[in-house]
Amino acid sequence: MTIRQRLVASSALMLFLELALIRWTGSNILHLSYFTNFVLLGSFLGIGLGFLRTRADRRLPYYSPVVLALLVIFVTFFPVTVDRTSNEVIYFSAVDSSFLVPTGPPIWITLPLIFLATAVALMGTGELVGRCFLQLPRLDAYRWDLIGSLTGIAAFTALSYLHAPPLAWGLVVAAAYVVLLRPRLPWPVSAAALVLVGTLAMETLAPNVSWSAYYKVEAETSSYGNVQGMHIKVNGVDHQFVTTASARLQAEPQYGVPYDRIANNTLDNVLVVGAGTGTDVAIALAKGAKHVDAVEIDKRLLEIGKERNPDRAYQDPRVTTHVNDGRAFLERVDKKFDLILFALPDSLTLVNGASSLRLESYLFTTEAIASAREHLTSDGAFAMYNFYREAWLVERLQRTLTEVFGHPPCVDANPGASQQAVFTVARKPENQRCASQTGNVAATAGPAPVSDDRPFLYLKDRAIPQLYTVALGLILVASLLAVRVVAGPLRTMRPHADLFFLGTAFFLLETKSVATFALLFGTTWVVNAIVFSGVLLAVLAAVEVTQRWRTPRLAVMYALLGTGLLLAWLVPNSWLLGLPIPLRAITAITVAFLPIFAANIVFAKRFVDTVAPTTAFGANLLGAMVGGCLEYAALLVGYHALLIVAALLYAGAFILMPRASRAAVT
Repeated sequence: MTIRQRLVASSALMLFLELALIRWTGSNILHLSYFTNFVLLGSFLGIGLGFLRTRADRRLPYYSPVVLALLVIFVTFFPVTVDRTSNEVIYFSAVDSSFLVPTGPPIWITLPLIFLATAVALMGTGELVGRCFLQLPRLDAYRWDLIGSLTGIAAFTALSYLHAPPLAWGLVVAAAYVVLLRPRLPWPVSAAALVLVGTLAMETLAPNVSWSAYYKVEAETSSYGNVQGMHIKVNGVDHQFVTTASARLQAEPQYGVPYDRIANNTLDNVLVVGAGTGTDVAIALAKGAKHVDAVEIDKRLLEIGKERNPDRAYQDPRVTTHVNDGRAFLERVDKKFDLILFALPDSLTLVNGASSLRLESYLFTTEAIASAREHLTSDGAFAMYNFYREAWLVERLQRTLTEVFGHPPCVDANPGASQQAVFTVARKPENQRCASQTGNVAATAGPAPVSDDRPFLYLKDRAIPQLYTVALGLILVASLLAVRVVAGPLRTMRPHADLFFLGTAFFLLETKSVATFALLFGTTWVVNAIVFSGVLLAVLAAVEVTQRWRTPRLAVMYALLGTGLLLAWLVPNSWLLGLPIPLRAITAITVAFLPIFAANIVFAKRFVDTVAPTTAFGANLLGAMVGGCLEYAALLVGYHALLIVAALLYAGAFILMPRASRAAVT
């Protein structure tokens, strides 16, 4: 294997393992799916430490697969339910709050262990990549590192498309370790590879378990009260109950309430967002819907509905299914509906690469509800129901509907621990038939509605919850100590301070891109994979341009970078949403990737001049980790303002740039 091939393989393993750990830990540790950034930060810390630790005379990182196997064993055999009872921010799980009692090791043991084990495992892959960097010209090494990273993303994306289980991920990782750690393969490495594959095989072969691109799905026949059906769990949480429409309405009549609250409605066309396994669709048909468009983001849940729903709703010729994000579907369809129903669209995971953006975040903003209103016929109505957990969330949603429709909705609420509620609002107030006991929540009470810029429906106040601030503070302290232990005195990284700032700012740019494209094209895993691949391709293009042609001096490139940031600031998402899809895509790509391209020409020009390439690259990666912490500032200021934070960081990088680099012409 040539050094370039080895670099590609090592980088592919590094990205693949990072994505696999984020996906797998979130599926097995309840509520860690709401903190995938936690694993991402551990990955960045580990990779950065790996580069800082790299030396040509050091042994290969045999410890990496051993630590990874121990991490997998710990998560598999010591299950943890993390207690998240704070009312600052809502984490969906079982309705019964007693389910939130922690089990297994306490949180103060579990989360540090996962963070440290992730960092150590990824540190080994960082070392493998760093050893190759020492043997190649800087930009040549960076180019092949990017190609390897794209390969890793492509491999994981392909497995996601195939709904491959963890065993497939484990086989890929184990095989890569075996190849990259040869010719000498100590027995602990071989044993770790076998343990890794064996443990993941146990999970994969467990009965009634399948995997989607978002969740670990468990489907098991059971009962709900006196109703027989099938329970669906995703990531270990009760998510849906599959039964007949008549049984569901008998046990939980609230699912039929929207149809009782609307008048003068023919139900010719009904849209169900969050269609899941089809029970809500079957209820719509039973209530007289002549045609139903069923939108579900998770293809696997639709498949289970087609296979197991007793009403066979998805086989009904009156039903058309769509695997898509609900907001994206609304933005693309020209059809008008008599009823638009949001049927419990509460996701149990985040959009990868955005710390607080959930799959359904853009469904409940003021702009999204306004879009739904515009897709109603003149006598149409909008409805949604869920178990909202907190009274303030019910109040926020009623206030949102009142502001968008101009009159209060019908609110059929069942106050209690679950805060179950049904909202129904007709386009014309005279078409609403509210019961006398509804509307018990003041239409102007509660927290303000959320917007596309700050789509954090489940965050009560404009603040960073204490849970996040404490965790991020501990992560930063632990990271500082780890860098000191691995790399020695921090002053040795002083010459690369500007590269650290470049890494911090770049992560914020990437986060802003993920959030923007999720809004414009949907929060689906496909869009997410395309965005990450696009970012890496923009970086690769910057490297190729820097290596092949003479580029302007750094001061000019910083000016171009500032121009790109200004353009991104001036172009509002609302304007982009109004463009046709092809033009929207071209414009969004140009606006998002111009500053990314310019920023990476800046990085490439600086990187090629560094004396210690692995230290420089490590500093950049550690900066990206800090950027992952700063990303939570979006909870306060919104995603658009992250551009200002990034601009300030780039200004800091320019100020800290060595004089020799600033004066260089090429």
